[in-house]
Amino acid sequence: MLPLAIPSYVLAYVYSYLLGMGGPAEQVWQLWWGPDARLFSPQSYAGATLVMTLDTFPFVYLLARAALMNFNVSYEEVARVCGASRLTTLWTVTLPLMRPAIVAGLSLAVLYVVSDFGAVSLLRYQTLTYAVYQQITGRYDHAAAAVLSLLLVVFALIFLVAERWFRQRSRFYQTTGRYRAPERKPCGPLGTALVTGYLTLVLGAAFGVPAFLLVKWSLSTMAAHTLDARFLEFVWNSTLLSGVAATFAVLIGIPVAYLASRRPSRIHGLFLQTTYAGYVLPGPVGALALLVLFSHMAPFWYGTVLVLILAYILHFLPAGLQSMEPALQQVSPNLEEAARSLGFGTFHTLRTITLPLVRGGFIVAWILMFLQSIKELPATLLLRPVGFDTLAVRVWLEASEEYYQLAAAPALLIVIVTLPALLLLVAKDWRAA
Repeated sequence: MLPLAIPSYVLAYVYSYLLGMGGPAEQVWQLWWGPDARLFSPQSYAGATLVMTLDTFPFVYLLARAALMNFNVSYEEVARVCGASRLTTLWTVTLPLMRPAIVAGLSLAVLYVVSDFGAVSLLRYQTLTYAVYQQITGRYDHAAAAVLSLLLVVFALIFLVAERWFRQRSRFYQTTGRYRAPERKPCGPLGTALVTGYLTLVLGAAFGVPAFLLVKWSLSTMAAHTLDARFLEFVWNSTLLSGVAATFAVLIGIPVAYLASRRPSRIHGLFLQTTYAGYVLPGPVGALALLVLFSHMAPFWYGTVLVLILAYILHFLPAGLQSMEPALQQVSPNLEEAARSLGFGTFHTLRTITLPLVRGGFIVAWILMFLQSIKELPATLLLRPVGFDTLAVRVWLEASEEYYQLAAAPALLIVIVTLPALLLLVAKDWRAA
């Protein structure tokens, strides 16, 4: 989960230093293959793919982990008794029941990569989102930016419709009264070595090496006395905005996810799908749309943090819905119907039956939206009030000029601020739910 604390643009400039010409990785490579040997450039497809993979794989991990923690192992045991092998049981029983969580995690990863701006801009890798920003800020061609943005939205809608069809008419909640929680099993010496080695490699590439460089550069910056008390203000601004946006997004998302899951209809399905448009709409385009809207219809709110909070909610609410909706799908409607037959109202049933059962998925939703809000860059750049800086803005301003050491301190503070939120993911009070 730790890689969620590192923004994609931080990973981008760290790997630009590591894999760039004359960087540490190339020096080691040349020791093996000669002075003329060259590694792949971080400004290439391979470099951009590496950075975005390391940044987005926790989406799939978190939702799959939550599904496994609530998994009924009785189904696997029945399959094994019927003669199915471990691989057959995994393929025909376990993975189909986990399909909503896996598909939701993949959807988050795909939509995040499609709309990412910070990493591709620092890597100078041409994507539609980066091209939209260039058209707006460089050529001032809003028509071309609108066409490119429309392509992004069409691509996202096609993907979301396909994902919705993939889950159509499927049921993934437990239909039996017999439930057994999964138990951890020892792997043995060889299995333990393989698992530990794999996790060490992934954690080192996605978090360990970047965190080490951030600490190293931050210490050198502090030794040079270039940090001041303003960084406390940056931390406060980032934390307050992200926490408020994530909280209101969860409150808004609860009825949306509930109606789509428990009261399916064309209107509710259409409303759910339209909320995903904000996640794939490029940050610069969405920010400019809000600027135009508030400057004409609500000028007294123009240039305030309320506009920025609204931008966060519109942009990251789909990330929460992708966690809340699968959590609701894994709760049998029979439990709610039983409560209603005992005289409970809809609100009382939701508060006392449904929400406690989906608490883990909703906490994951809040944390995902908090983490993404605190790392948000393009909307913050365009919508922030005058003199209002966040940690993400400071990282961007320094890293875009290749002042890696100056960008390290605010980047490290982003990691430190987000670590308490990550610890909630392993808190025992909801882990056992």
